[in-house]
Amino acid sequence: MKEIALDTETTGMDPSKGDRIIEIGAVELFNHLPTGNTLQIYINPERDIPADATAVHGITNEFVADKPVFAEVYTDFLDFIEGGRLIIHNAEFDMKFLNAELAKVGHKALSWNNVIDTLAIARKKYPGSPANLDALCRRFGIDNSSRTYHGALLDSELLAEVYLELMGGRQHGLGLAAETAKAQNEAREVAAASRKFREPRAFPPSEDELAAHEGFLEKLKEPLWKKQG
Repeated sequence: MKEIALDTETTGMDPSKGDRIIEIGAVELFNHLPTGNTLQIYINPERDIPADATAVHGITNEFVADKPVFAEVYTDFLDFIEGGRLIIHNAEFDMKFLNAELAKVGHKALSWNNVIDTLAIARKKYPGSPANLDALCRRFGIDNSSRTYHGALLDSELLAEVYLELMGGRQHGLGLAAETAKAQNEAREVAAASRKFREPRAFPPSEDELAAHEGFLEKLKEPLWKKQG
């Protein structure tokens, strides 16, 4: 079972008022175990990024000025999520942006039938308690100290951990160590077999982004996507 923990960053709150996506981050899971495959795409929104939005995610107009527009990268995104169920925290927000962007390039909307909203799960499981991503990280003891700003890939990695806990915790589906290793190997094989070939495109992260990402992984307690099968 392929699943994709997904998050976006945007210029604002409402695509109907001209707000656009500026980052997509995703983590691939198979049978609830990360395969090691991730996606991070920065996007030129073809408009300005308001200062209050930059204050949330740290992404500036200067940073995205040389990034591709959505029309140039949406097929990479669709290839990555193909055949997978989408795991999104507050799915209504991300889905309305993704479908607005897809409509602009003439592509059909993503179906809600293939979406799990972890915010709804958390509210049902812990009624009356805070259910944002930071609160759930605290509840489950997930280190989110690197989350100075919101970031789509970083938040997707945290969401993958939160989702695992919401589904029953680290014991969920693990069993013996050999079974875990087998599942991880199967995840890699299935992912490799199902992936369409496209000529690679270069969207290299900056040195600061790479350092922040590695620093985040080092602080996590046994992050699943760094384990080897």
